Amino acid sequence: ILDHIEICRRHDLLDLENAAKVTGARFYFLKRELALLEMALVNYAISKLVKYGYEPILPPDLIRSSYVSACGFQPRDTTSSQTYHIANSDLCLVGTAELPMAGLHSGHTLTAEQLPRRYVAFSHSFRTEAGSAGQATKGIYRVHQFSKAEIFALCVPEDSEKLFEEIVTIQKEIFSELGFHFRVLDMPSEELGAPAYRKVDIEAWMPGRKSFGEVSSTSNCTDYQSRRLN
Repeated sequence: ILDHIEICRRHDLLDLENAAKVTGARFYFLKRELALLEMALVNYAISKLVKYGYEPILPPDLIRSSYVSACGFQPRDTTSSQTYHIANSDLCLVGTAELPMAGLHSGHTLTAEQLPRRYVAFSHSFRTEAGSAGQATKGIYRVHQFSKAEIFALCVPEDSEKLFEEIVTIQKEIFSELGFHFRVLDMPSEELGAPAYRKVDIEAWMPGRKSFGEVSSTSNCTDYQSRRLN
């Protein structure tokens, strides 16, 4: 079984060496059909969410550090950070479109009649991946920059679990249509990030790695972010 690096090398789809020269380790150039494939997958995912009533958004790739903190985007190990900070500025590169989407309605009061708000946001995501190394970072797995379609929703408290299950169901539909062999993990409390009341990860089987790897993660944050961003 060939891994993704060898497949891409044989078909001239990926350039890690020149990306390392231009930018550094764990960056990449997607080329030819692989570049087209990424754009097609993003368009497919966003189109699927739009059919379910999610509003498409292109958010900023920079965000004020106060929003990063308010959203709880921080590792459990407080000695490291996943965030790239802009020198001489209060701005950070977003680690996920969740951050600017959470800030979209910060300081606003929405009535029950205005909810739920369903969004699908596309952005680049930037992460230092502090502490990850070895086989887990081989090729284009656990890189410093990647593109992601983010599903984000606001609702009244009594609807949060129902909306959470809706999002997970849509994700399972997407991965089934793509032909992935995947498993759904209801994560234990020690695996939850700071804002999450509940989290479900979906992992797909990756033959080249001979293991499952995360392809999506869905969290129900209840009122953690809304209170801190009010």
